[in-house]
Amino acid sequence: MVESSASRFFNIFRIPELRNKILFTLLMIAIYRIGIFIPVPGVNMKSLEALMGQGTLLNMFDLFAGGGLRSFSIFAMGVIPYINASIIIQLLTVVIPALERLSKEEGEVGRRKLTQYTRYLTVVLAFVEAFGMSTWLRNLGVLEGIGTFYLLNVSITLTAGSLFLMWIGEIITEYGAGNGVSLIIFSGIIARIPSALLQSGRLISVGQMNPFFLILFLIVGIGVFVAVIYMQEAQRKIPIQYARRVVGRRVYGGQSSYLPLRVNQGGVLPIIFASSVLLFPSTLSQFLPNMKRFADILSPGSLLYISLYALLIIFFTYFYSSIVFNPDEIAENIKKYGGFIPGIRPGKYTSEYINEINTRINFIGAIFLAALAVAPSFLRSSQMSAFTSVFFGTGVLIVVGVAVETIRQLEAQLIMRHYEGFLK
Repeated sequence: MVESSASRFFNIFRIPELRNKILFTLLMIAIYRIGIFIPVPGVNMKSLEALMGQGTLLNMFDLFAGGGLRSFSIFAMGVIPYINASIIIQLLTVVIPALERLSKEEGEVGRRKLTQYTRYLTVVLAFVEAFGMSTWLRNLGVLEGIGTFYLLNVSITLTAGSLFLMWIGEIITEYGAGNGVSLIIFSGIIARIPSALLQSGRLISVGQMNPFFLILFLIVGIGVFVAVIYMQEAQRKIPIQYARRVVGRRVYGGQSSYLPLRVNQGGVLPIIFASSVLLFPSTLSQFLPNMKRFADILSPGSLLYISLYALLIIFFTYFYSSIVFNPDEIAENIKKYGGFIPGIRPGKYTSEYINEINTRINFIGAIFLAALAVAPSFLRSSQMSAFTSVFFGTGVLIVVGVAVETIRQLEAQLIMRHYEGFLK
């Protein structure tokens, strides 16, 4: 069984196009990981390490920067400005009719225009966030350079690094395997595992950590991985019956099928969006003194932070679903092809029924995401804090979500080329 699954997996490398996609993706990720180790000039590493060790919001920022902030590299901003720009553009498509038309009515041309607007906004946000962070870190003694010219130089460097990552993410999505931006974040989280293991080993060697707790934590972590995979794949199947039609001597229809509704339609996007929104006030506080008090209150582990984080995840779960899931269109297509849901009248009533089911299962998915995302806030002071970003919360959701989505895309490519898939 294992050998058969392995042989099906290696079918990927027998197809030149898929093999090239994977190699291209790995090359781009390697370039990104090399850039993580190129620091910005004038950084006091001891001060930065002390600041990162305080459990500030920078640790959450560093999760999405792939560790680039911990060394304050040219990629210290990560893809956060791009994510923030995407959130703003998507929100504006709901309230601005012109953008809504681009999103829903103008097809590929409209989507390209929205992508272009997102890029322009990314440039602005990247510079604003880079300048705000540089100013803040210089005031804390992390950056040793003086003068406005030095701050502008650092800000432009960080902005260029963030735009380069945006470009890498887009070309991975277009020419590689999987979603580029998600894979960039994914690779950064995976890269934390070796350092977490080394840190745990050092703590055990000096007697500051009980090996039993490490083993127990790993077992629980594996259980969390399994639970997340189950939720990623969980779906509600709505039965659909097709009416029989007689055309000449042939009988069409009369078969049954089902409409699969995923419990977690948004995947990791609600988590990424919510985290990015919570990082934004700390950037604004560098320019708006009135925001500083709010940014201080909104620190990881605080009741306000945990509450807002959970609520934002729930909000973005429903918001994303409202964008990608259209019950009216689904109901119309079912009716168009002679199908119906047993016990439900076609048309409007079918749409309302599908929307009701979708709302219920979205609630389950949103609560699960929110509960798992805030879990590290309660484990922050434990001995196992080195692992919490990987095996719990945002980290595990992103790792599992991106891995499953990438594998699903490769599976579809295999089946399209008449190969047997490797997922069962």
